[in-house]
Amino acid sequence: MYHFGCSEPVDRELLPRMLAAIKHRGPDDQGIFDEEGLALGMRRLSIIDLGGGSQPMFNESGDVVVVFNGEIYNYVELRRRLLAHGHHLATDSDTEVIVHLYEDYGEDCVDHLRGMFAFALWDARRKRLLFARDRLGIKPLYYAEFDGRVVFGSEIKAMLLHPKLSARLDPHALSNYLSLKYVPAPQTIFAGIASLPPGHTMSVDRRGVSVRRYWDLSFVETHDRRMSEEDYADRLDEMLQESVKLRLRSDVPFGAFLSGGVDSSLVVALMSHQLDEPVKTYSVGFEGGDGEDKVDELPFARLTAKQFGTDHHEIVVLPGDFIELVQKVAWHLDQPLADQATIPAYWLSQLAARDVKMVLTGEGGDELFAGYSRYYGERFSSWFRCLPACARSLVLAAGAHVPRLRRAKIALYALCQADEAARLTNWFPLFNREMKASLLSDRLRGQLDGVSTEQVFHDHLVGLKASQPLNRMLYVDTKLWLPDYLLLRGDKMSMAASLEARVPLLDHKLVEFAAGLPTHLKLRGFRRKYLLKKVARRYLPIEVVKRRKRGFPMPLAAWFRADARPFVRDLLSPEVVRRRGLFDTRQVQRLLDEHDSRYADHAALLWGLVALELWQRHYLDAAPRASTTTKPVAAAYG
Repeated sequence: MYHFGCSEPVDRELLPRMLAAIKHRGPDDQGIFDEEGLALGMRRLSIIDLGGGSQPMFNESGDVVVVFNGEIYNYVELRRRLLAHGHHLATDSDTEVIVHLYEDYGEDCVDHLRGMFAFALWDARRKRLLFARDRLGIKPLYYAEFDGRVVFGSEIKAMLLHPKLSARLDPHALSNYLSLKYVPAPQTIFAGIASLPPGHTMSVDRRGVSVRRYWDLSFVETHDRRMSEEDYADRLDEMLQESVKLRLRSDVPFGAFLSGGVDSSLVVALMSHQLDEPVKTYSVGFEGGDGEDKVDELPFARLTAKQFGTDHHEIVVLPGDFIELVQKVAWHLDQPLADQATIPAYWLSQLAARDVKMVLTGEGGDELFAGYSRYYGERFSSWFRCLPACARSLVLAAGAHVPRLRRAKIALYALCQADEAARLTNWFPLFNREMKASLLSDRLRGQLDGVSTEQVFHDHLVGLKASQPLNRMLYVDTKLWLPDYLLLRGDKMSMAASLEARVPLLDHKLVEFAAGLPTHLKLRGFRRKYLLKKVARRYLPIEVVKRRKRGFPMPLAAWFRADARPFVRDLLSPEVVRRRGLFDTRQVQRLLDEHDSRYADHAALLWGLVALELWQRHYLDAAPRASTTTKPVAAAYG
């Protein structure tokens, strides 16, 4: 907390309570620094320099202090350079290099950091508080500015303990959530609380608050005609090996998540090549499901585990586990997230945390190398729109009469959008524009009149120099989908188990290399992740490389018709929906009834509504605190 334009003293007794709310993020240690108008605190998960890495961390003179979440992977090289420049470093921790880099480079210190980080740095001489978030948004940083003060944290639940902050629903953020499955930064679902976007710093002093972007990604192709396809594969191979090697720096036991897909399997393979002992690997499976809903990923994970002789561990999520797990997950997420994989991610983190304190994961490969089907869909969109209007209408009408083919219908809907931002908004959303309009209550629909989620994409696309449709789509996914959906899930679910998750595919040097690759090395015909899979063939069983992408396939559709049916029906009952005042009760009941009767598979839509209702119960229905700004639930968005 920093009172940069407020004469009231900081409540020093509040900080320990806020830190207690995020103890799961750092159960090993706690540190506090305060002076007039300022209070900084942190919880530590000890990974590097276990004995000497306590925070807050100071420079030699004690007038620069930092609290920091994450890891700086190149800290060994930075420490060596700082010592050569005459700095005195008292510890072997990665945290300490930040304060000394700030002494040399000021706010530009972030340019020298290679890692995942969110930090707050106090410059006592300038009376300035500097915030920074890593380039890709692996670590979160939330803040609220009001009445000449700023309150910030790694999780919103801790911030809400401040007596002048209340949990209120932001209707514009809700609209974006219903379209995208997540809330895009700088918005959060809470009115008045923002998320610092990836690759940004924020400076706070007596003049106010200033936010700047220090890093961006160029998807302009930098094709070197002297390099063959094999040369590109060799370079990617080298960069992957280096990135994994850096992320193996640890003073605690570590392992890896193994889904059975290409990305996580490749990370495990590279770890195995660099370690003398077997890699500890962790996989999750599910019981239940039928038809297409029944997919077992574990055999593919076992194939990779056997290939590299890993110390392999598995856990199976049963239908009966779902109700308890989903409520824990909703609390840890802070915001609703319409991502079914939060459940297996939480369970997997709990399993790994029994043995290790850090894991490597395969997140990021799809966003760098075009791993989703929507990428070649975007390539063919211009051809589809060249069809006569009557032909397009016939295709859409045919799709409308096959309710089970929801993904296909949504893809056809996106293909018809002439505007680029509209297409990108509608490639496999939660609810498309028409569906959302019918879902909203009359009051909320009126309140959102003129508000468009497409503007989020317009804002990111404006000024983008990349001309290839594929690269433009990859850019917005890297800026939105990756940090606000996938990485948010990874951070919150691993931290819920006091487990650090490192993502070697998202080393920013590797990301910059991938962004500049020729598009035919990412997507060739219908072959996605072309160059990454070319490298993967050097390490992995061919069955793993060629298999169809699945992710974490949880059998929600079957569970929602059986074991979890009463739970879902209770959460989305007409009484509950009517009391919230957000949605048309008839439309919600229609989704439930059509799913029950197998007329359509609405599991994804229902999951999105369930996640929202659970969020409201955790955060809007909580017992009111002593705050004059707390509003009744019925008026929480009004």
